Amino acid sequence: MVKKKKINKSIKNIKDLSNQVLGIFTNNPTKSFNYKQISGRLGIKDKQSRKQVLKILYDLLEQENLTEVYSGKFRLKRKGGFVIGTVDLTAHGSAYVIVDSLTDDIFVSQANLNHALQGDVVKVFLYASLKRRQRQEGEIVEILERSRKTFVGIIQITGNYGFVVSEKKQMPYDIFIPQGKFNQAKNGQKVIARITDWPANVKNPLGEVVEVLGDPGQHEVEIHAILAEYELPYRFKNEVIKESEKIPDVITAKDRAGRRDFRKVTTFTIDPDDAKDFDDAISTRKLKNGNWEIGVHIADVTHYVTPGSVLDGEAYERGTSVYLVDRVVPMLPEKLSNGICSLRPNEEKLCFSAVFEMNEDAKVVKSWFGRTLIESDRRFTYDEAQQIIETGKGDFAEEMLQANKLAQIMRKERFKKGSFEFERVEVKFHIDEKGTPLGVFFKENKDSNKLVEEFMLLANKKVAELVGKKKEGKGGPVNNSRTFVYRIHDKPDPEKLESFARIAGRFGHRISPVNLKNVSFEVNRVLKDVQGKPEQNIIETLAVRAMAKAVYSPHNIGHYGLGFDYYTHFTSPIRRYPDMMVHRLLAQYLDGQKFKEKEKLEEECKHSSDMEKRAADAERASIKFKQVEFLSDKIGQSFAGLVSGVTDWGLFVEIEENKCEGLVPIRDLDDDFYEFDEENYRLIGRRTGRSYQLGDSIRIEIARVNLPKKQVDLRIVD
Repeated sequence: MVKKKKINKSIKNIKDLSNQVLGIFTNNPTKSFNYKQISGRLGIKDKQSRKQVLKILYDLLEQENLTEVYSGKFRLKRKGGFVIGTVDLTAHGSAYVIVDSLTDDIFVSQANLNHALQGDVVKVFLYASLKRRQRQEGEIVEILERSRKTFVGIIQITGNYGFVVSEKKQMPYDIFIPQGKFNQAKNGQKVIARITDWPANVKNPLGEVVEVLGDPGQHEVEIHAILAEYELPYRFKNEVIKESEKIPDVITAKDRAGRRDFRKVTTFTIDPDDAKDFDDAISTRKLKNGNWEIGVHIADVTHYVTPGSVLDGEAYERGTSVYLVDRVVPMLPEKLSNGICSLRPNEEKLCFSAVFEMNEDAKVVKSWFGRTLIESDRRFTYDEAQQIIETGKGDFAEEMLQANKLAQIMRKERFKKGSFEFERVEVKFHIDEKGTPLGVFFKENKDSNKLVEEFMLLANKKVAELVGKKKEGKGGPVNNSRTFVYRIHDKPDPEKLESFARIAGRFGHRISPVNLKNVSFEVNRVLKDVQGKPEQNIIETLAVRAMAKAVYSPHNIGHYGLGFDYYTHFTSPIRRYPDMMVHRLLAQYLDGQKFKEKEKLEEECKHSSDMEKRAADAERASIKFKQVEFLSDKIGQSFAGLVSGVTDWGLFVEIEENKCEGLVPIRDLDDDFYEFDEENYRLIGRRTGRSYQLGDSIRIEIARVNLPKKQVDLRIVD
């Protein structure tokens, strides 16, 4: 009797004991226990109670909550099944696996990663969730596809072996390099390493150095390191160059056959000062009926780059040209990108064109699409075109002014219909011949830029409508169901919009309660309000982040940001592979052919979207590198700044005069113990109550600069 009373005091009833036993297994889903170990964890020492624990274990086994690993040893029964997803590592060493078919990401502890790295496609076993609100956890059981083959890092050589240490948090393991695999790398150099083996029971992967980049901090070394980090090539293979050299420079009678001739129509290009690949031109002429014919002429790249060729394979793999801070890494070899396909003045060029008859109100009366022959009369820079727009004087002033007038009307109409008015500040650098940044300037988006933009948008929109829009038949609209490459942009996440509204409010820009129908008007109003103000760059950046990301897809859902039901990319085939895909599909449909390989097209669209993101990340990394380099000789100098981000490890501050960003580490805020208030985007001192909040104006000085790591540490000076 005495023993039973003890049981009743420590454990109210059998059900409670059963829940506690099951809880131990739930919290340790990969571990196995016998009744003695369970009893020990529950603090049960008497023999009778231990027997009760053993009985409960077999009851749970019968209920299929547990599985018996071997006699008397139990483990949580895995009921969850398997899913496939992509790994997203956290800064703490654990990960989340993103699965398209699941609403919530799957948490994977560091112990259950099984050598999976950032971006890997993996097979995950889901543990059974016994509580409704419990986060879904799992274990990676197989790596199906490595996201990358090579890694950039600093080699540290000790005697006969070395380690390549990555500077990226997404690669938390040093790569062991055995003797004979250094590839002549010297201690402390930046290298590219490849993993050759990774035994299951070994912590660090084994690898070899495949390329030596050079000493950290040097301009060429760091730029090549950025390209290597994102697995982007910086040179063409010999076979690609050889194939491009075989393409004839001369346009033959056969090439001209079947093309609409625009050589006698006034045609010009408008591009940046340093541009060499002119892939679009605009022609203008007044028609007898008083309307204007505007031609959007795009380099006919697919005339020269044929499916299945070495050139086409290389262009597909690259997906896009990469625009770094000091150079362009082209998608196509220079002979094509800057030569044969570039719409240079006073040279006959083959084009694929969209031609519009427009009235004075910029309404499209007629459209025509097809292959053409042009000869550009003039190459304008944006500044030269802007001078004509502002003064009304210069070469082809009448045509330029008329094109600008139509573009302004189209732009105004587009915003009326809900298109977003994003005009983010672009940071540019004055760079000397060695790549050293001498100064910072900001690219302005003037009327000449907007002129080109509006006609490119029109061409992209009308090409997509031609292929995808339902046609009017006798019985009503007929769906043509033709496969195509669309540029799609989904509706924004309401939670992200709400977060953006809260942040904008902290800068004094109130956003009325928004829904997806009027959000563009509210956001556009705020974007206009911040023009020229210190917080402009922060607000514009946050607005973009609140939006969904535009991607390529054969499944059209429209382009929310532009407010278009149909949209594609047709106008830049020299630098974007999807535009080449669009040209080929459009040509087939204009010729009355059919296209059936929808599954293959979906794969190509995904690859193109992935490469676009990779190129954009590399571009941002190169800008960040130049910003850090620009600040490297300014240690101790003070600047006015804005708090642009708040985290539990410190404050990000954007310097007002040059838009460079650095971190005030929380460890350097030594006047108090600061805690992160996530809801209010601030750090607040526990003792003093002093706070630093998103949007605060503060004065900082440059404390430390780490060029190889692209890091700037700041110090608050008041």
